Amino acid sequence: MTELNSIRNFSIIAHIDHGKSTLADRLMELTKTVSQRDSQEQLLDDMDLERERGITIKSHPVRMRYVADNGHPYELNLIDTPGHVDFSYEVSRSLGACEGALLMIDATQGVQAQTVANVNLAFAQDLVVIPIINKIDLPAADLEMCYEQMEEVLAIPREEALSCSAKDGIGIKEILEAVVERIPPPEKADFDGSAALIFDSQYDTFRGVVTYVRVVNGEFRRGDKIKLFSNNLESEVKEVGCFSPKMTATEDLKAGSVGYIIPNIKSSSDTKIGDTMTNVKVPCKLPLPGFKEIHPMVFSGIYPIDTADYNQLKLSMGKLQLNDAAFFYQAETSAALGFGFRCGFLGLLHMEVIQERLRREYGMDIIATYPSVIYHVYLKSGEMVEVDNPVHLPDPAEIDRIEEPMIIAKIMLPNNFIGDVMNLIMTKRGLCTHTDSVDANHVILTTSLPMHEILIDFHDKLKSITRGYGSMDYEPAGYQAGKLVKLDIMVNGEPVDAFSSIVHVDHAYGRGRLLAKRLKEVIPQQMFQIAIQAAVGGKVVARETIRQLRKNVLAKCYGGDVSRKRKLLEKQKEGKKRMKQVGSVNIPQEAFVAVLKAGENE
Repeated sequence: MTELNSIRNFSIIAHIDHGKSTLADRLMELTKTVSQRDSQEQLLDDMDLERERGITIKSHPVRMRYVADNGHPYELNLIDTPGHVDFSYEVSRSLGACEGALLMIDATQGVQAQTVANVNLAFAQDLVVIPIINKIDLPAADLEMCYEQMEEVLAIPREEALSCSAKDGIGIKEILEAVVERIPPPEKADFDGSAALIFDSQYDTFRGVVTYVRVVNGEFRRGDKIKLFSNNLESEVKEVGCFSPKMTATEDLKAGSVGYIIPNIKSSSDTKIGDTMTNVKVPCKLPLPGFKEIHPMVFSGIYPIDTADYNQLKLSMGKLQLNDAAFFYQAETSAALGFGFRCGFLGLLHMEVIQERLRREYGMDIIATYPSVIYHVYLKSGEMVEVDNPVHLPDPAEIDRIEEPMIIAKIMLPNNFIGDVMNLIMTKRGLCTHTDSVDANHVILTTSLPMHEILIDFHDKLKSITRGYGSMDYEPAGYQAGKLVKLDIMVNGEPVDAFSSIVHVDHAYGRGRLLAKRLKEVIPQQMFQIAIQAAVGGKVVARETIRQLRKNVLAKCYGGDVSRKRKLLEKQKEGKKRMKQVGSVNIPQEAFVAVLKAGENE
């Protein structure tokens, strides 16, 4: 049994692409956790998507054995965390299972927006933070800039920083020594009973739900009966073990250690991240603090391109939800797109990842509608309705006001791009509340923005304006009333619900015009004239007309009286009129893609 004093639980936090996964690889190599034969790049990123994009989507723990310079053996539990803002709740729960964190800073880029956000999360949990400046082998490395930014922005003295190159394996031994010396061992719990924090879970096809836990007090063995606090669900433990880095069964899991527990649970929605697990024989009275339900922030409709694939898509989404409890879906129908699903996501990256996994892992051909957020619609009767789909917006005559979700965004960028970024924020109806100087060349802008405005292209535009040097982190900031209206797109007089969106009244005309123009390019000509109209509450704000295909009915006339020609033209006109009344316009698949690609304000 490992004594509490010999255990160190720590996490690695950083901005995207600052070298978290590479450092984890080097630590595992040095502690001989993986043999040279099994070694590969980004060992803890087991999804193809994670490897391709160089991001961590799911957190992966690993247990390492290390004999320090003082000759004492230690058990080091590394809990790898996702770096993206969408998964910040998972990061906070993973940090809740640790006593310390290694903070990675890229020597060429310095402190970035998400570095600040993750450090604040670590400080909020009272963790010991060890700053590490990575990539010192690169010619563009600027250590002095990193030291200054650390002191100015993060208030961490430069003397505490270690430097390394995770790629070349420079300075890795010093990092392990710092972990042993600086990070405190787990404290003995000040309550009776057994308790374990669930910081992640995944679904195994053969074994059911696998919960990743940090045992805070007591112990858990195979055959024990456990209870979950969030839903009072009781179950028997089928297996306990640790990650090294593959799942390895052990006799038990004792206080202070990190590992996995496989209860007899078949649905991952029953296990929630941040929940407390206790042993029924020796239960704890209160759950561990910090648990909260995760609610989706962004909604989008996902439909199969071929309607015959509907059942297959339903099965695929069910499997995805088993592995990702934050993903939500329910069936819905659309007049234009047929049967599909309304899906909820934590944020934009989460949405992109789910759609990509559906296409790649399950081979689905899907189309996604314009993403939207949850609006609070207050009716004149005093009732409040939550609307996540423009189709369900009540009649404008009954609406008193509509409130939209706001975010506080911290944008870090070089000084010479301030003007352009301020312009971008203003076009997105944002407000810059204050500016902080990081050093001689960088500033942090704190801005308030409507969440709907950052959904489509804000991040891309920020990156292109700042030539890739700008970074952004955001957090929800409640709701605010705005002049919002529903923009309907009508084709041949019929509203197409898949094209509906809720927009600010100032943007309705521009967006309506843009969509009508895009649709005119992709909808094929018919034998009759087609009107494409953008309307706000019955008032048409933009229109484009697709000209009719014409047959030359005068071709058979070789001279003769003009009344004969007129008669033929009148007959054709009548036919076109009748055709327009009964004719239906089939909207091709490309039209939906064109609408989704139409940026907010191009």
